[in-house]
Amino acid sequence: MTLPARESDLTAMDRALANAAVAGEGGEIPVGAVVVDAQGIIIGEGANLRERSADPLAHAEVVALREAAAAAGSWNLQDCTLVVTLEPCLMCAGAILQAHVGRVVFGAWDAKAGAAGSMYDVLRDRRLPHRAEVVGGVREEAASTLLRTFFDARR
Repeated sequence: MTLPARESDLTAMDRALANAAVAGEGGEIPVGAVVVDAQGIIIGEGANLRERSADPLAHAEVVALREAAAAAGSWNLQDCTLVVTLEPCLMCAGAILQAHVGRVVFGAWDAKAGAAGSMYDVLRDRRLPHRAEVVGGVREEAASTLLRTFFDARR
């Protein structure tokens, strides 16, 4: 089950989609993310940087979480929302939980590697000491179109 999106989630997703588009134009898989604090202010942004940085950990979520933690002066982002254009993978779900992010909002579902309800549901796993509220499918068509266009051009 996924919860409904808030109006502020839509605004944040628009920014994440813009970050994803820039990543795609630069040859990266077009995934973008933002971290919003409790007041609704973006404190971290990211896009996939794996190709450009030769860093397998440079997923949009990790980039945004690092920037948000630096801005907050703390690794604990419990009062924050991570908004990302693609359902987080296992690695990113682990990073989200380690940062104690309170909410995760994502656009496109990832039937092959999603860890927020598709393949796995790590973010809401009751066996783990921290869980996040999950809102999926926000601006799903726009996020899916970015990804589909990117991969179609490479086939």
